[in-house]
Amino acid sequence: MTPTWTEISTLEQLVDLVGTPHERAVNKGRPALLDIDREWLAATPFCVVATSDESGNCDASPKGDPAGSLVHVIDDKTIAIAERPGNKRVDGYRNVLVNPHVGLNFLIPGRGDTLRINGRARLVSDAPFFDEMVVKGKRPILALVVDIDDIYFHCAKAFLRSGLWDPETWDPGHLPKRAVIAKQVENDPRTLAEMEDYYRTDTYSKFLY
Repeated sequence: MTPTWTEISTLEQLVDLVGTPHERAVNKGRPALLDIDREWLAATPFCVVATSDESGNCDASPKGDPAGSLVHVIDDKTIAIAERPGNKRVDGYRNVLVNPHVGLNFLIPGRGDTLRINGRARLVSDAPFFDEMVVKGKRPILALVVDIDDIYFHCAKAFLRSGLWDPETWDPGHLPKRAVIAKQVENDPRTLAEMEDYYRTDTYSKFLY
């Protein structure tokens, strides 16, 4: 039996269902960094960068560095995030080349509220500020530079609902280990024992920078 779905297809239907935001929510965005924003960016070790290409195909890429090293503030309206060694797919960067609009969400472990930035990005392969983005002796080969259009803090409701920072909700062993998943879905020719050795934290950490 096919279920009956009630689909929302117009803005009017959406607003009728969800309601209208409070004026504070509508107007909380601002075009430039405040001191508290700079403090937050200096304290965050992790963010997610959302992009899309010219056809609307999307990517959301996690970025992580030690707190104080993830984000370089160029000025009140411009920030940079270093590229670190990865799988070289660079899906988000490919998107930026054809569509500069990006959305970023900056998280601090233990905090439910987040800092969100929307803006326009460009790729920079070298600049004097790269010297300030060195981690463990490694200077980045690339940085995502974002010109800020809108910045605001987002409330903690999603984190409270999910219990994300509550250790009692954590069960990392419930799913197969990364090596097992890679063997199952990525057609990796290595043996499972070789992959488990590769994905061990002490081994994998050698390739972070």
